Amino acid sequence: MRGQHGLHGSSHTRSRRRARARAWAALAAAGALALTACDVASGDAARPSTGPEQKGPTVALPKLPGEKLEVAAVWTGPEQANFAKVLKEFEKRTGASVAFVPAQDPIVTFLGTKVAGGQPPDVALLPQVGALTAAVRNKWAQPVGPEARAQLEQNYSPGWRQLGAVDGTQYGVYYKAANKSLVWYNAKAFDAAGVQPPKTWKELLAAADTLSASGTPAVSVAGADGWTLTDWFENVYLSQAGPEKYDRLAKHEIKWTDDSVGQALTTLGQLFGRKDFLAGGTSGALATEFPKSVTQTFTGGDRPAAAMVFEGDFVGVNIAQTEAKVGKDALVFPFPAVGAKAPVVSGGDVAVALKPSKGAQALLTFLASADAARIQAAEGGFVSPNKAVDFAAYPNDIQRGIAKALIAAGDDFRFDMSDQAPAAFGATPGTGEWKALQDFLANPSDVAGTQARLEADAAKAYGN
Repeated sequence: MRGQHGLHGSSHTRSRRRARARAWAALAAAGALALTACDVASGDAARPSTGPEQKGPTVALPKLPGEKLEVAAVWTGPEQANFAKVLKEFEKRTGASVAFVPAQDPIVTFLGTKVAGGQPPDVALLPQVGALTAAVRNKWAQPVGPEARAQLEQNYSPGWRQLGAVDGTQYGVYYKAANKSLVWYNAKAFDAAGVQPPKTWKELLAAADTLSASGTPAVSVAGADGWTLTDWFENVYLSQAGPEKYDRLAKHEIKWTDDSVGQALTTLGQLFGRKDFLAGGTSGALATEFPKSVTQTFTGGDRPAAAMVFEGDFVGVNIAQTEAKVGKDALVFPFPAVGAKAPVVSGGDVAVALKPSKGAQALLTFLASADAARIQAAEGGFVSPNKAVDFAAYPNDIQRGIAKALIAAGDDFRFDMSDQAPAAFGATPGTGEWKALQDFLANPSDVAGTQARLEADAAKAYGN
C-alpha cells in the first residue's frame, strides 16, 4: 500500500479518508458485535445459518503430471501442517508434486539467497506488504496470470486486490488474512477473579489489577518475538491517534518522535510497566515466544500462567495444541478502545510466483479460489479475505464471527503498520522496530529514548 495514495492534500483524498474513518467505526462495531456474540457461545451449540453449502470444486485446474513445485513460507508447526492439506488437494487435482520449504524471517533475505543461488521456490507466501514490493523491485516476482486474476476479480474486494498489486500490476494473491485486534482469555481465570471482558483501556488495566491480585498474572506477552510488540503498539496507536495519523506514520510522513507516538508508548507502558501483570514478569515476557504465550494461557487448570493473551485469530491454532476448547474454555473480546473507537488492524500473507511456470500460476489460481481457503478454514486459526468462502467452513462460532466481520468490512480496514514498512525497519529480528519495542518492554519508562531509536531506524530504512 505504500505510495499508492500520493495525493495526500487533494480534496478527493480527504473525502476518502473521512469516508474510511466512518466505515472504520462501522467495522469496529461489527467486529465487536460478532465477538461479543462469540463470548457467550459454546462451540457449535448455536450454529448460525450460513447459506448454501459449497459442494465440489469451484475452479478448474490444469493437469500437471510430473511437474514439481516448491512453496516457501515462514509458517511452522500446526499452521504449516494445515497448509500442507491444501497443497495435498492441489497435488490430487493436478498431478503435480509440491514440496514445502520452511523460510526464515526476514523472508526477503531468505529469498534473496535462494535467487542468488539460482534456486528460488516456485511460489512464496510473503507476510509483509513491504516484502511484496521488494520482490517486485528486485525483479523476482512474476505477474499474476489471467486464470488467477479471474478468481481475484470474482472472489476479492478491490482493497485486497490492490494490496497484491505494485505500480498497477497484479503480482500477489492474498490467501490468508488476520484480525490482529483480539484478546483471548481463559474463562476459568476470569470467573475465578470475578472480572468481565473490558471494553476500554481503563477497564483493561482495572481487570489486570484484579486478575493479578487474585494470583493469576493478567497477560502473557510474547516479548521474545518482536512482531507481537509491534501489534500491541499499532492497536494502541490506531485507537488513540486515529486512522489518518496511522496512515501517515505507516508511510513515515510523520516522525516517530511525534507526540502521538509518545502518547501511545506511555499508554502501553501502563501495562508493560507493571511486572505483576506479566506472566513471568518482565524477564519472563522477554523470554516468551509466541506459541508459548498462547499455550501457557490455556494450560494449568484454574491456575494458568496468565489469564489473557493478545494476538490475531491465528491464536486458535495454538490453543488447539492444548486441551482447552475455543468457545468454552478459551473466549475472545475485541482489543479495548484506547481512544474514541476500538481499533481493527489486519494482516495477511500474499502468494507470489517467483518462476514463470505453468505450475506456479496454477497454484496461484487455486489459492485465489474458495476451494483452497475452505480446506484450511476447517482446521481453525485461519481467516480468508476470499468472500466466496462459505462461513460454514469455519469450525466454530468464534472463527465464523471473525470471518464475517472481515468480509463485512470490505475495503475499510487498516493493514498492519510494520508489515507496510521496509523489512529492515518493520520485519527483521533484532533490529529496527522489533528490537526497539523489546527494549521498551524491558524499560517502559524510557519513552523518549525509544522514540529516538525508532525514528533513527525508520529514517534509515525509509531513506528520508
